Amino acid sequence: MASSVKFRSRILIATAIFMIISPAISGLVDFTNGLYDYEAKRFGWEAPRRMQVMQTTVRQMKTAAGANFVANLLKTKNGQVEMPFLRKTNEFYNQIPYFSDMEHWGVEDYWATPVEIVASFGGDCEDYAIAKYMTLKDLGVPIDHMRITYVRAINLGVTHMVLAYYPTPDADPWILDNLIPEIKLASARTDLVPVYSFNDDDLWLPNGTAKKGGASSVRLWRDVIDKMEKESKM
Repeated sequence: MASSVKFRSRILIATAIFMIISPAISGLVDFTNGLYDYEAKRFGWEAPRRMQVMQTTVRQMKTAAGANFVANLLKTKNGQVEMPFLRKTNEFYNQIPYFSDMEHWGVEDYWATPVEIVASFGGDCEDYAIAKYMTLKDLGVPIDHMRITYVRAINLGVTHMVLAYYPTPDADPWILDNLIPEIKLASARTDLVPVYSFNDDDLWLPNGTAKKGGASSVRLWRDVIDKMEKESKM
């Protein structure tokens, strides 16, 4: 975790209030009134407004992606169909100020849900990577194209987390990172050394070996999934 990285983003998420729409199918941003109330009690009256901005942003991306988004993504295999959505997702969450877990949550290691990082308006590298992963997944991006990846940020001398996006299984992945605004290929990020990675299904070891179902061994990842399940039922 990059808890020692003194990084603060000063860009504020807009706090305009948007109308809440409740579709029949539940998704990442189909927030209930109970969840709004809960996060307002935890993080203050601005939390629901931040959540509404997240809701509108994700829904606008879904509309822009269109019904053929996944089919086109799989057909082109060069990353260009999804790149506008990778950039939008990266930019949205990177606006949120960086805080170490101890500063923000009062514990050494805490992995927040996308709702928590937005509602609390703060997070660290794990929280950015998880929120980006979950948002792209909600847009329909196949999970086998994404890996939440632990790296060594050698210029900073700390462990760090990013989201790696693979247009094809053997591709040089694109890296979504909170340390820099640009999305660059992993081969261009010589400042990052991969340690291990995972998605919903699998875990990849430093030598590249995949462990089927290995993600379930990552305790804090299981905690995130459990918290998101609870959020959906509030």
